[in-house]
Amino acid sequence: MTSVTALLDAISGIGREPRSGGYARPVFSTAERDLRAWFVAEAEARGLDVEVDRNGILWAWWGMPGPGAVVTGSHLDSVPGGGAFDGPLGIAAALAAVDVLRERGFTPAKPLAIAVFPEEEGSRFGVACLGSRLLTGALSPDAARRLTDREGDTFAEVFAAGGIDPARIGPDPETLGRIGVFVELHVEQGRGLIDLDRPFAVAESILGHGRFKVSVRGEGNHAGTTLMADRRDPLVAAAGMVGRIAELAGAVDDARATVGRFEPVPGGTNVIASSVDFWIDARHPDDAVTRRLVADIDRMCVELAAARGCEAVLVEESWSPTVGFDPSLARRLGSTLPDAPYLRTGAGHDAGILASAVPTGMLFVRNPSGISHSPEEHVVDTDADASAAALADVLQDLLA
Repeated sequence: MTSVTALLDAISGIGREPRSGGYARPVFSTAERDLRAWFVAEAEARGLDVEVDRNGILWAWWGMPGPGAVVTGSHLDSVPGGGAFDGPLGIAAALAAVDVLRERGFTPAKPLAIAVFPEEEGSRFGVACLGSRLLTGALSPDAARRLTDREGDTFAEVFAAGGIDPARIGPDPETLGRIGVFVELHVEQGRGLIDLDRPFAVAESILGHGRFKVSVRGEGNHAGTTLMADRRDPLVAAAGMVGRIAELAGAVDDARATVGRFEPVPGGTNVIASSVDFWIDARHPDDAVTRRLVADIDRMCVELAAARGCEAVLVEESWSPTVGFDPSLARRLGSTLPDAPYLRTGAGHDAGILASAVPTGMLFVRNPSGISHSPEEHVVDTDADASAAALADVLQDLLA
């Protein structure tokens, strides 16, 4: 077996950010395209047949593609300043699991595929799990084609440059119909396995979450000639909103609300901004609670903006309801890995999107830092390689 660590080491220099020490691998950037090429080469070296579907999802097949396939995989894109394991661990473990199964002399009775989903993080176009949403019909093709990145490049332009015809994107029942079951292996993005002192866990559920854009409009002006009393400064209003968002979420048990992106326009040092856009990630196990929290945030933003002579508008960019993974599949994974506890997660995944259409499950691998979406994210070599063997055990059971 090629070790998972060796596979990850081979891509450790791709997309690294000198400033943060993490990775910037947005979908169809040079870095992400290099990672896709790496995956194709590794899959073909194992004799797997690789194809790209209409939504940019890579499929590497062991056996003839067809209904009832067992599919595993994850993603290769990253958040800005992300870690080395979020996404790529699941891909590397899947490749290594194929090696393990072949070393065992195992012959699958069903087709096996490794899938690589594009734009899972939503770091370029703002919609998480974009590839799996298109595949399942959770996002309309027209809505996807209208998306733009920070540079103003459209989804259609970026995907066309990546070799994907934007006119053909959208629900793909034929491809979706091939999937008999999907299992995603992923680094744990919290402390559950640290506290339990276990290397692996079976996922039970994913917290519902949404992404929301707040646009605050004021009046751009000169920093030196405009008296403080005469200003309609949207940045001051927006800064107050960020603090209140944390307070509102903190008052709700088990809620999370995060502002991680904040963009004043035009962004000059000696310029009063004319507008500010910022984005909120809101989550809670109960979708109704998340909705109430966001409604409270919306009202607060409108009120604080008005107090500064500004206007604020909150718009939903994406929504993923709370997902409970297929119970029978979770039990089957648990019986194959009897020492693995069951955990829920607050992080979104393509598996959560696919769960609406096919039986879906997840395995988590211990992260000794307990930190994710950061260069501090980590998996020790022994756990990384053991994850491939554990995934192979699961796949062998499902493929028999």
